Amino acid sequence: MEKYFNINMPFLRFARNTLVVSCLGLIPLLLFYIALTPGFGAMLLDNGPAFSRFFRQVVTNGLPVVFAVNYVSFFLYAVSVAKQREEAAPARVLLIDLPARVIIFVLLHAVIYFISADWFGSFGGDRWLALQVVGPTLIRSAFFENISGVYLYATLVSALPLYVTVIDRSLEKGTWRPEWLCGLVYKLPGKLGPIVLALVLFAVFTLALTGAAAVIVKLQSTWI
Repeated sequence: MEKYFNINMPFLRFARNTLVVSCLGLIPLLLFYIALTPGFGAMLLDNGPAFSRFFRQVVTNGLPVVFAVNYVSFFLYAVSVAKQREEAAPARVLLIDLPARVIIFVLLHAVIYFISADWFGSFGGDRWLALQVVGPTLIRSAFFENISGVYLYATLVSALPLYVTVIDRSLEKGTWRPEWLCGLVYKLPGKLGPIVLALVLFAVFTLALTGAAAVIVKLQSTWI
């Protein structure tokens, strides 16, 4: 992973690698989502306009969101790797990544929905309606009940290498070593402990995103 994402890499190559990895994370989950949705695959194959709208939605909404979240996390990963010899606790990276993921995911959805209503006539061309559906959509995404769930879990491809690297080096350096955590992590073979803990942190991000979306829905209900 360090070969493809390092802090000295030119911006365009870094962005290209992020785009490739984002697509690799997105496409299998899209196929899985289509397979899980009864009749959806047949509708896309038989209905040209439906396929065009679906493809446009993925390209204009899904890919930018996944790319932006992944780019930030891969950049933080590169910074963490570059500073691995420093005494500072790399766990600080998590304090940046987790809230950044939530903010980027929510804001980009809102901006893209707003623009889509204006440019493509989505949501009946109603820009206020487009903003109103952001909260409910993101609440359901954590349960993989809509296509935003695909985008959410596609960002796991950047979360895992970052979180595993930070957790592994933090425990190794002794900068973040609660006894109960060390006991849990070191009971598992190889890198399995840090991987499990990284998945737990991703679950924390998912819960935080769901909570933020619920707050948005609550605030919107008071304004209407």
